[in-house]
Amino acid sequence: MYQVDLNSDLGESFGNYTLEANDEIMRHVSSANVACGLHAGDPVVMAHTVALAKEYGVGVGAHPSYPDLQGFGRRRMIMKKEELRDFITYQIGALYAFTKAAGVPLLHISAHGALGNVAQADMDTARAVCEATASFDDSIRILYYGNSCLKDVADHMGLPTVSLAFADRGYMEDGSLVPRGQPGDMIKDADQAVARVIRMVKEGKVTTSTGKDIGIKAESILVHGDGAHAVEFVLALKAAFHREGIQIKNFAQ
Repeated sequence: MYQVDLNSDLGESFGNYTLEANDEIMRHVSSANVACGLHAGDPVVMAHTVALAKEYGVGVGAHPSYPDLQGFGRRRMIMKKEELRDFITYQIGALYAFTKAAGVPLLHISAHGALGNVAQADMDTARAVCEATASFDDSIRILYYGNSCLKDVADHMGLPTVSLAFADRGYMEDGSLVPRGQPGDMIKDADQAVARVIRMVKEGKVTTSTGKDIGIKAESILVHGDGAHAVEFVLALKAAFHREGIQIKNFAQ
């Protein structure tokens, strides 16, 4: 039987800015990457998101970013490795306070936005993510994608990893994501997203924006919680997994 984690970036409301789809998505996924306050999220939102995850049996992971509220963490920032490591540690600790209070484990780290993209290709950024994680708890899983130096660093440090695949993003031939704003960056049709994901899981392949098939390892399927079609995509994937005999389970199950 095929098994896969159905994952979403959640808890990305902030103050009076509310992503109403988040609570609905939480009911249908198996794990959540929870914003830690530096690109989105705040203490009230983190507490609420962790409580919902506990209610629905959803695995909780930290979703650290560059300190970039204004840009939603989607702009690259030039930071020394040690500085970035400390900012990531800070965010992990912030979310851990709420998981500890709620009595749920912190299972994984999934770097957000520009930080996540840079960490796949830049060795110092990958080291910052892995060092922050290892110093906190070396049993926490590192989520990576593509031909990633983040995985290489995690493997070298003995940290467990999970291969992330994107339901709603386009791929380049090197396994990286099509940059936002370029043609093919987002998958907007639910049927197309489902067909792509089923192929990722069962065949280990995805078609890039140039039409070339590349290999992909899909252990966790991500739907961005702030996407316009997020709820539609999650429900469509959940139904398709049931039809295809693909079991949905998080990393602790």
